[in-house]
Amino acid sequence: MTTEFQTTCHKAGVIPVIAIDDAAMAAYLGHALQAGGLSVVELTLRTPAALPALIAMKAACPALVVGMGTVLNAEDAKRAADVGADFLVSPGLTDDLAKAANALALPFLPGVATPTDLMRALDHGFDFLKFFPAEAAGGITYLKALGGPFGGVSFCPTGGIGPDQVGAYLGLPNVVCVGGSWVASNALIKAQDWKVIEDNAKQAKAMMPA
Repeated sequence: MTTEFQTTCHKAGVIPVIAIDDAAMAAYLGHALQAGGLSVVELTLRTPAALPALIAMKAACPALVVGMGTVLNAEDAKRAADVGADFLVSPGLTDDLAKAANALALPFLPGVATPTDLMRALDHGFDFLKFFPAEAAGGITYLKALGGPFGGVSFCPTGGIGPDQVGAYLGLPNVVCVGGSWVASNALIKAQDWKVIEDNAKQAKAMMPA
């Protein structure tokens, strides 16, 4: 079932996956990504700055769709929802997390890597999934194989994907969008190299199939 969130992600094409150490950088980062033409951002709950950064980015760039990734449990999901996350992303899926995400009524991309993972996600009503870690788990060849038995499932592959692979992933019929940390790496953010981040965002935007 295609949702409004899935359509938003499809239009976005590439979703930057970002670990941020300093919330004071969030507004500058959001403006750079937006100037480069990207519209959906995943911050990751890997640093103490993640939640304040989400608040700051949404305040500075209200048109951006900003979600929280690395959501590992129900408490993480609630903390992200409480500060205004537009969507949630997890590297895997547990029953408790699935129940919490459904109760919050936020778009949720649970991570899957095996057919069993997919079946568990489908049992909980999720058919738009994060394929993670994409390259390590088999990449494009693996996603093609999943398209047979799981024809109704769509994916956002994330993990180890660089700019050279984006076009091939986006060309798959079961791929809606791609997540990538290369657009705004931790090193670029620390260096406050907003022009390079903007250029990377423009490059990512240009990779979308016509």
